Amino acid sequence: MDSLKNFLLFFLCLAGFLLCTPACAQDKAPNILLFYADDLGWMDLGIQGSSYYETPNIDRIGKEGIRFTQAYANAANCAPSRACLMTGLYPPSHGVYTVGNPDRGEVTKRKLIPTPNKTVLDPNLLTLPTFLKTKGYRTAIAGKWHLSPNPLPYGFDVNFGGNQQGHPKSYFSPYQNPNLEDGVPGEHLPERLSRELGNWIRENHHKPFFAYFPFYSVHTPIQAREDLIDKFGSKEPTLFHNKPAYAAMIEAMDQAVGHLLTLLDELGLAENTLVIFTSDNGAHGGQTLSRPLRGSKGMFYEGGIRVPFLLRGPMVSQPGTLNSSPVIGSDIFPTLIQILAEDSDTYQLDGQSFLSALSGTTLPERALFWHFPAYLQMYNKDRAFEDSHDKPWFRTSPVSVIRKGNWKLLQFFEKGEVELYNLRLDIGEIDNLAEEYPGEAKELLEELHNWQRSTQAPIPSQKNPFYSEGK
Repeated sequence: MDSLKNFLLFFLCLAGFLLCTPACAQDKAPNILLFYADDLGWMDLGIQGSSYYETPNIDRIGKEGIRFTQAYANAANCAPSRACLMTGLYPPSHGVYTVGNPDRGEVTKRKLIPTPNKTVLDPNLLTLPTFLKTKGYRTAIAGKWHLSPNPLPYGFDVNFGGNQQGHPKSYFSPYQNPNLEDGVPGEHLPERLSRELGNWIRENHHKPFFAYFPFYSVHTPIQAREDLIDKFGSKEPTLFHNKPAYAAMIEAMDQAVGHLLTLLDELGLAENTLVIFTSDNGAHGGQTLSRPLRGSKGMFYEGGIRVPFLLRGPMVSQPGTLNSSPVIGSDIFPTLIQILAEDSDTYQLDGQSFLSALSGTTLPERALFWHFPAYLQMYNKDRAFEDSHDKPWFRTSPVSVIRKGNWKLLQFFEKGEVELYNLRLDIGEIDNLAEEYPGEAKELLEELHNWQRSTQAPIPSQKNPFYSEGK
């Protein structure tokens, strides 16, 4: 009789375990795998509409999850976007506005003295990996950090190749990277970093983990594998996607993503891992264009700040979902806080959680902001040259931007010029409607000014004594 009772008890426990498994997986804190591409444009993925670039692994994230069609980076170049991603803050809250010095370009062409720029993120600010460590996560970074010489003081347990550099000295070993040992001669950087991060996941997946993979790809120098260059050299190009070496860089990145997605499947981690893929800014205009969007990296038109944003995980209710709610990079931190059942308001972040959108809802209307009190020189071979407000000298001069609803307003500080666009009717930002709709322009400008005051955003106003108009 006792043996029968023991058998029944064992059977009930086993059945309960099997039935409970999905729920238990949902209750467990999710693993987080965050891919962050460098200079990847809005149209540079197959799932985004490119017929030339091939990205089946990255596309898989969107097909098995959700794709935000109006997603943005917090800036039009690398460092400030990364600072916003790590802190959940807008640039005025951390002081990283650009890469390196803010007075780039010809001195006689700059009308204003730009705001001083921080090149090292304040280590006293709360960062995403530091927060996650307080929740029991193991944390790792593999790739471009760009916010200090060493990312470890900012909450990472291990670092594979992250430092202050904005781009690699070489995509092939020897890498000349103080935080990454050289591999065999000719080893390619995306594959190496995915292998390092994959080995770390194998060793640490028994606890919740945060694996941050900020690619150096596809930032210049364009150094691609010859086999992939040959592949795209024989493929029919399109008008705006036609550089085989750049396409080869994208495919190598996609293969690195695929390696880690396959690893999640092998380890049985896919169902409880939140996978995010996005980019730090728009495409390099000398390599590719994101038409119909205007502009490219370094400009605050849509081509410089609108980016791919794909997400897969247990919180997504319907695979293959499209969501048109505007979201921005600094929203990722508060979203992860809410996923872990915490109140993001406690942490006083500038971003807002988009967790409800993962179940298919449209987010409430709100304003998004950009602030760039600096200068970026024009690329000599930038194919988006004509898109710039400040041609022929700059990709952008000091500017502040607000997007709310269908409207987007840019305030340029040199002359006080204002541009207004209706993105629903004019995604290419061709028709400046500031004079035709003065009421909308005034309302948005007032809200932008209120935001500037509330964040103490610095507005360049001091005249540059070396400026020479017309020369």
